[in-house]
Amino acid sequence: MKGFKEFLLRGNVVELAVAVVIGAAFTNIVNAFVKGVINPIVGVFGTKDLASYSSCLKGPCEVSATGEVTSGILILWGGVLSAALQFLITAAVVYFALIVPMNRLAARRKTDAEKAAELEAKEVKLLTEIRDALVAPTR
Repeated sequence: MKGFKEFLLRGNVVELAVAVVIGAAFTNIVNAFVKGVINPIVGVFGTKDLASYSSCLKGPCEVSATGEVTSGILILWGGVLSAALQFLITAAVVYFALIVPMNRLAARRKTDAEKAAELEAKEVKLLTEIRDALVAPTR
């Protein structure tokens, strides 16, 4: 149990748990955005509820009062479209809010590290020249 407790209290597990909770909350925000903003915009061109978009693949499609398809093959592509929009919006926000700034920060750190390495190389060269000058026989 001691090893399991150490595993759970390790920073990565706690960070992952926080990320999952934040991700779930963010998913709710995106879902509300799609239902409250995107669906009405799509509703200008058709039905406000994306889930109601469907196509009958085979034969005349009949749907019972409970929503079950009694005949024909009904393709409910509106729900897939809604889920795809939610995914694209989530991916765009994650990319532009997290990935782009982290890449810029990593590039800046890399540049700073390269400058430090270059400066250190110059210092080593200068110290080597000083040592060689001190060791060299004087005339």
